[in-house]
Amino acid sequence: MKFPIIDMHCDLLSYLEYVPGADPFFPKIGCNLNALKAGNVKLQVMAIYTGTEKGSSETGLKESEIFKQLLKTHSDKVSLVKDIASLNTAIASDKTGMVVSIENASGFCEEDEPVENGFKKLDKIISNVERVIYISFTHHGENRFGGGNYTEAGLKDDGKKLLDYMSGKKIALDLSHTSDALAYGQLEHIDKHNLDIPIIASHSNFSAIFDHPRNLPDDLAKEIIKRKGIIGVNFLRAFLNNDDPDVFYDHVLHCVNKLGGENAICFGADYFFASEPDPKRLPYYHKDKEDASCYPALLKNLEGKVLEGFLENMSHKNVVNFINRIWKP
Repeated sequence: MKFPIIDMHCDLLSYLEYVPGADPFFPKIGCNLNALKAGNVKLQVMAIYTGTEKGSSETGLKESEIFKQLLKTHSDKVSLVKDIASLNTAIASDKTGMVVSIENASGFCEEDEPVENGFKKLDKIISNVERVIYISFTHHGENRFGGGNYTEAGLKDDGKKLLDYMSGKKIALDLSHTSDALAYGQLEHIDKHNLDIPIIASHSNFSAIFDHPRNLPDDLAKEIIKRKGIIGVNFLRAFLNNDDPDVFYDHVLHCVNKLGGENAICFGADYFFASEPDPKRLPYYHKDKEDASCYPALLKNLEGKVLEGFLENMSHKNVVNFINRIWKP
């Protein structure tokens, strides 16, 4: 059976913004529109990503406008998912549904401006795209909100303000790029002030299987699961295992069998295009995960290793249930 697929993270928007003459059908980016179609992807989360640098918020706004234009130009291929009704329509249609996320809050707030100005820019982005499903405070490095996964910095005062701002807005907090200190600081602030913020890791693997700063320690993964969040398995070779493509299945089974995450696990492939590739990391993906056409084969290879119903859950139902819970009127 070919299940509908939901994937929680790709970087098509930043590719279309950063690369001159970028084409959403370009085969060298794994989340190109043809590959999404071939993989039966019914909802793809499109990240607005920018580095922490001067002009980052202008880039974030531009990517939101690219998202709008993509929907308009390729209306025969893609559709907007902004509520539960449009999600259900996308899953039943022959198009790929799209919704925006924000990877790095520098995409709406400069380092040297009043944080309230950044919130106004966030509101403008949300107005452009109609729905933001999650926000990650940082990328790899540190910014005014906290520390990324290659740092030891924790939650800063502006990060507390951003959490307060997010509460009740039905936008999830993404822990995929946080330092451990930032993640625990965020959770402590949410609990201390009884904030209404769902918790996820949109594109992360498990450090117990492969030790890397981008991967989740078990206690943090368990916290996401306890809070009824979701965890999207990342396809990047550097985070799975550089040498063995089959370790992908070990990450999935660790989440299910060791952490109790059968209702949390999903896909977060993290397809991107590097105009200046890092030769030390090439190839970025194992051959069996080079583009979004691979999801059906990955699920098929899990047959016999998981309980009945799990493949449907991982492919899309865990995310559908999560969205139904956080987006309900």
